[in-house]
Amino acid sequence: MENSMSRILIETIIKRTLRNIKDNPERGIRNLIDMALQFSEGRFQKDFFTAAQTMLQNENSAYYDLVRDVVNRTDSDRLLTFGMNLGYNGCTIGAQRIRDNEKKFHCNIPWAVTLLIDAEHFENNKQKYHAFIQDGEFLGIYVWMLFPVCHPEKILSLAEKHPDSAFCIFCRTEDITGLFLDEVSMLHNVMVVVRYEENSSAIFDLLRKKGLLYSAWYPYGQKDTEAIINGDLFSSIAQLTPAFTVLLPEKNCPEVIRKLIYKTVKQARSEQLYRTLIWEFQGDNNLIDAIISDDACSVYFDKNGNLYTLDQKIKSPCHNLFQNTLSDILINCCHKKTAKAVYVQ
Repeated sequence: MENSMSRILIETIIKRTLRNIKDNPERGIRNLIDMALQFSEGRFQKDFFTAAQTMLQNENSAYYDLVRDVVNRTDSDRLLTFGMNLGYNGCTIGAQRIRDNEKKFHCNIPWAVTLLIDAEHFENNKQKYHAFIQDGEFLGIYVWMLFPVCHPEKILSLAEKHPDSAFCIFCRTEDITGLFLDEVSMLHNVMVVVRYEENSSAIFDLLRKKGLLYSAWYPYGQKDTEAIINGDLFSSIAQLTPAFTVLLPEKNCPEVIRKLIYKTVKQARSEQLYRTLIWEFQGDNNLIDAIISDDACSVYFDKNGNLYTLDQKIKSPCHNLFQNTLSDILINCCHKKTAKAVYVQ
């Protein structure tokens, strides 16, 4: 993606604002939101930053502490690159491209794509994955949710070869090895998302010391309902100061529980009590997609390259990323005015 004058100007302002946030986080954050609102052109951007502007009128907001923590501990170049790839490429330039291509191809195009990746399959189909992401960027997709089955360092070449995209790498605590940390430290367009477990604070300490941008994720089911509703889970995770706390519904989690948890997540965000931004994977990804292009469309590809919608695998070879382009898959499967959702274990 070429550096437009608009992007260069935004980057310059953000660099200066990040420095100001370290000295005065409250004023710096408000100035950053005000600036973002001035540059916003689309409905999604304007609505998002207007809501943020209203929320930050709360002087006791825990988000001030969150932003101060993230800015002070994270390498500035990393924070700038990931933020621009996510916010500018993904939600501004990419969003407009998605809308244009949806009209052109008469199909839904998700704002983000989820991939479960096995190291062996990746090695055997590396060029297929690179072509897949390149096609996604052509469509306007610049946000990728990657779930490596093991050895996440082996898939980091995707982030290296596609510097305009933002990659969220969802890992287990045992995946955070010295090799992985060395490899991911060289990339500025990656956010490491580590599964939250009890006694996992040492792992998050390592990420913090490396200056990495990191978040936490947690798979929830019916058994977790009480801990989520009463805030115990959020309070425990917030002590690790992840930028985001991502809740993923387990495959067999009842729909009524998913709706209840999403309602709780939205309420927790509005109250601004926790020093982490809580995100419900299914509900919030669909919300953003519906704002960008009216129809909510989420897609998930398993380690064999098969497309899933809802809890059902699309068995046709026409929907396999190793055999078809992402454009063809979406044109054949994701017709306009058909809302689709996926769940990841």
